[in-house]
This record gives sequence, structure tokens and C-alpha cells, in this order.
Amino acid sequence: MHILTVSSLNEQIKSLLEESFSRVLVEGELSRVTFHNSGHIYFTLKDENSTIKAVIFKANATKLKFQLQEGLKVVLDGAVTLYKPRGEYQMNCFTIQPSGYGALALAYEQLKNRLSNQGYFDLSRKKELPKFPKKIALITSATGAALQDMLRVANGRYRALEIDIYDVLVQGDSAAPSIVKAINLADAKGYDVIVVGRGGGSIEDLWAFNEEIVADAIFRARTPMVSAVGHEIDWVISDFVADLRAPTPSAAMQMILPDSNELLQYMDSLSSSMSQRVSQKVYNSKQELAHLLSSYSQHSIEKKIVHKIQEVKQQKELFSQTIAFKIENFSKNIEQIKIRFPNIIESKINIAQNQVTYLLKMLESNHPKLKSKKGFAQISLESVVVDISELKIDDIFELQSDKIKVSAKVLNKIDI
Repeated sequence: MHILTVSSLNEQIKSLLEESFSRVLVEGELSRVTFHNSGHIYFTLKDENSTIKAVIFKANATKLKFQLQEGLKVVLDGAVTLYKPRGEYQMNCFTIQPSGYGALALAYEQLKNRLSNQGYFDLSRKKELPKFPKKIALITSATGAALQDMLRVANGRYRALEIDIYDVLVQGDSAAPSIVKAINLADAKGYDVIVVGRGGGSIEDLWAFNEEIVADAIFRARTPMVSAVGHEIDWVISDFVADLRAPTPSAAMQMILPDSNELLQYMDSLSSSMSQRVSQKVYNSKQELAHLLSSYSQHSIEKKIVHKIQEVKQQKELFSQTIAFKIENFSKNIEQIKIRFPNIIESKINIAQNQVTYLLKMLESNHPKLKSKKGFAQISLESVVVDISELKIDDIFELQSDKIKVSAKVLNKIDI
């Protein structure tokens, strides 16, 4: 028997495997998924009883619409090959499809969940659109029906508007980069609103608006963004990221542009309301002015002077009346005094004369010279007339009659 080297054996096995399994479809569950720096993706495909190693090289990996995840059930389309240095066989995958689920649908859900977790859809970051935009940008196909619909609605609703059109691819592999480039250019020019959109189509036709690079460009834009893609039933990733989602391109124009006819009616209403308010203001001002004039007239300096003059006149009249009354009363009192005065004087004189007579009698009765009764003399002590009972032993006193004064001393005092 011919003896083979290990390399020869592996070479023959490799030839047999690759000739026998040049194209196979294998279903299983992904495990141990590894994304290499080279761009290749290595993983293991398994079922309940077995496993097989697999790889999808960079050239084919870049064509995947969804992300390979641990535990995801897929169908591999590829060839069985042998890695001769280690004698290990594996599957070289050409394409990978989710088992029982469309690749695009899975990719859509994966990207939607990831961006939602990153905050791309948060309402708090949504920018408010201006009520009266002056300049907008339309990013769409210049030859598509969607552009004509948007221009028709804009022309009918709001002509005071400047519109710039950015012609881009809206489907195919080059559409997403074309849209991203247009968004970045428009965002740098300071538009009031940017509308990104296209007409309806299949999920494949609309796929450019489900690309992550488009979502990133919309998320980073400083200008308010509107996503107007497909029909009302179509929802793409750009709808969730944009500041406003319009169900159709023409609806986008209706949502972001005011209606000129409605504005004219509103302006007429404002004008009428303003006229009424101005008329009311004028009337109120006239009433207030009349009130102020009346108030000024009542409180003016001239009015106060007139009032003070009247008060002075009143006080003068009152003073004159008071003086006249006082004079009249004084005159009456004087007349009464004139009548009563002689009687009063005579009465006063009589009283005075009576008092003088009384005093003379008292003087006569008490003057020593008038007292001539024999055996009696006036006693005085220290020039003060006293009663004899007031004298004390050893007091020196004086005895005075009408003709002589004698000094004496009390030698003895006996009560009788």
C-alpha cells in the first residue's frame, strides 16, 4: 500500500470535499461569532447534535444587510473547504439569510432597536420647526414624481418661499452615500428646514433610508429635518430619527408650510379685531381724558385760589358778624353798668364809711390814751400787748396808762 504524507492526505481530502460540496445550503444556529480586524467574520454553526466552523470573508461580509448575532438561526449558502495546514474543514459562506425571516426585515429591526437604545429617537432631542420658513432644501431625485408633488403643494400653499433642490439617488447601493452627502451640504448652508424624501416602493427600493449612515447624518444635523419617504404605511429608519415624519412627500409640504389663504383670512380677522381694539382704546382714552380734565378742573391752582378766596370772604363775614355781635353785647353791658354804677358806688362808699366808723370805734376802745379808768393800765411784754396771765416769774414788762409808762418785774405769780 502506498504511504501518504499528511499534506498529501489533506490535499486529497480537500479535493474530495470541495468537489463534492462545492455549493450547499446549511441551516443552523450561530455561535461564537467573531468579527476580525481584517473584515472577515468567523463563527460556528450548530444544531442539537453537531457543529461546524464557518467563515464569511470581507468581500461577502460587506454585502450583509443584517448583523450576525449569537443564537440567530440562519441559512448558509457556501462551499465546504479544508484548511490543509491544520486538517480542519469549514464552510466558506457566500451569502447568509435569516432562517424564516427576510434579511432586510431583520436588518431593519436590528438597526431600529440599536438606534433607539442610543437615544436617536428620543423626543427630547427633536428640534422645533419654524412656523414661517423662508428657505428650505428638498433632498430627493430631481426626476421623481415626489419632487413635482412637493413643488405643486408648496406653490399652492406658500409662495413666499425659497426652495433649493438637491438631486440625489434614492435607491440602489449608491443612494445612501449620495443622500448623506446632500444632507451634510444642506445643513452647512443654514436652511430653515431640510426635507429628505422619495415616493413609494418596495422595501428594497426604500432601503437607502434604512441605512445607518443616513440615520447618523440626520441625527447630527443642526437644521430641523423632515423625513417624507414612501406612502403612509411605509415606515423607514429616517422617519424615527428625523424631527418630523411626514406620511408622504406632498404631506410634508402641507405640514411644514402655512396656507396663504388661511393666513389671509387670519390677517383679516386680526385686522378686524385690531380695529375694534383700537376703537375701544380710543374711546377709553377719551373717557379717561375727560375724567382727568374734570379732575384737573376741580383740583387746579385757579380752582383752589377761588375756593380760598371764598373761604376768606366767608371768614371775613363771620368775623364781622361776630364783632358786631360782641359790640352789641358790650354796648348792652355798658348801658347796664351805667345804670348800676351809681348805686354800686354809693353802696361801696357806705360800706367803706361803716368800716371806717367801726375801726375808729375799735381804735378808741383799744388806745391807751383813751383808756382813763382809774386802777387800769395796758401790759406789754417786749413791746407786745399781752394779758397778765401770760406773764411769768422774772419777766420784765411795761405798764402804760394814758399819762405814764412804768417798767416792772414779776416776783411772784399766784392764781386766784
